[in-house]
Amino acid sequence: MIRTLAALGAMTLAIPALANPLPTLAEAADAAHRGDTIAWDFLEGITTEVGPRQAGTEAEARGRAWAVAWLKANGFANVADEPFMMDTWVPGDIARARITAPFAQDLAVLPLGDSAATPVGGIEAEVVYFRTVDDLRAAPAGSLKGKIAFISHAMSRTQDGSQYGFAGPARWVGAGIAASKGALATVIKSVGTDHHRNPHTGGTDFPDGVKPTPAGALSLPDAANLERMFARAAGKPIRMKLELNPRRLGRTQSGNVVGEIVGRNPSLPPVLLACHIDSWWNSPGAFDDGAGCAIIAAAARNAARAGQPLRTIRVLMAGAEEVGLFGSVAYSKAHIDEPIAVGLESDFGADRIWRFDSNFRETNPALHKKIAAAVARFGVSAGTDVATGGADINIVRDQKGALIDLQQDGTRYFDLHHTPDDTLDKIDIVQLRQNVAVWTQVAGILANEESAILTGGVVPSAPPIMQNK
Repeated sequence: MIRTLAALGAMTLAIPALANPLPTLAEAADAAHRGDTIAWDFLEGITTEVGPRQAGTEAEARGRAWAVAWLKANGFANVADEPFMMDTWVPGDIARARITAPFAQDLAVLPLGDSAATPVGGIEAEVVYFRTVDDLRAAPAGSLKGKIAFISHAMSRTQDGSQYGFAGPARWVGAGIAASKGALATVIKSVGTDHHRNPHTGGTDFPDGVKPTPAGALSLPDAANLERMFARAAGKPIRMKLELNPRRLGRTQSGNVVGEIVGRNPSLPPVLLACHIDSWWNSPGAFDDGAGCAIIAAAARNAARAGQPLRTIRVLMAGAEEVGLFGSVAYSKAHIDEPIAVGLESDFGADRIWRFDSNFRETNPALHKKIAAAVARFGVSAGTDVATGGADINIVRDQKGALIDLQQDGTRYFDLHHTPDDTLDKIDIVQLRQNVAVWTQVAGILANEESAILTGGVVPSAPPIMQNK
């Protein structure tokens, strides 16, 4: 029989004269920095035993079951898989793109989420090149009738991931705009920063009244090759054959996995640590977001090693994030009447945390400064931006509550994001441990805060464009 950490904490509190006293919170965080194994145990396990976890499928259900079993085995209380229904899209097993004239050759392509299928055997049409989404927006109505739109961009690496907001619209809205102008299909230069022949998938969107069309992402080297073809073709039409066979399964079940380290005063609003349990079908999702779930679970466990916290620490491993934040929306709807003290999410890989932001720097400066001072020894600076929170903590924004952003180094994140390369071997265990140490320190401080955390009228804004998956 497994005893919960809450019960173990209560036992410890009842026996103060133990020969080996509990570590302080700082000591627990420092120990995690030196050699945490909990996060690696979670991450290695889920990527090895489950692998890719496409939302709404049997694979995601296995991932949730695995996470439930892991949380129970590691002493979490009130563990549950909270189901919800969703419209489910799957990629199919055919993804082919070939330039048929004038420079015949195959290109590496993957379908984008919510893409329609081509007819069996594919479609062949002239390709029209748009350097940016704004160039596509400027195209006359009906000008793409019977053609395939190709949308490019010039994304570069940044520490804060801000280039995602610049390049992302090529994927998020490009296919919908092209379809509204008559395009048969759309291909984009993958929204990423690597140089491998690994296309980056991700969701796209079609506006109301616009029928979905086939949409795919070309690998960055193949997109660059296609751009060179346009430069060399001297006005001759470039033709592409495209074949994709995604399909919709209708309504299927997904779910949110939750577990708790129960506090000494469960009547106080809990601290919410979030991640998402699903991944795209083309990788085991080590960076996105297996690492995030590993980090928050390890942090909750480590914080409890310093003794049973005052407040409950709740972990939320949201389902169906990649395909439209279905889990985040469902969790908020189900729990909106249950106040959350503060929310924070890990969903930007596993490289080191370099900055701390909150939305209470002005309204609760003492707590903001306390956290900033506590994480400085791990190389984390105090930021001045207003935290907006991760994609899966809609409930905190809906409650206009307290938010923290622990900003991770995103320099190499978009080399791996939504590609087959998002695998366990890309995890730097030293940087993973730094994440766990910072999260342990922050979660422990928050879980032992006696007064209200958000003391003023700061209303968090919507999440940044970066959070659009």
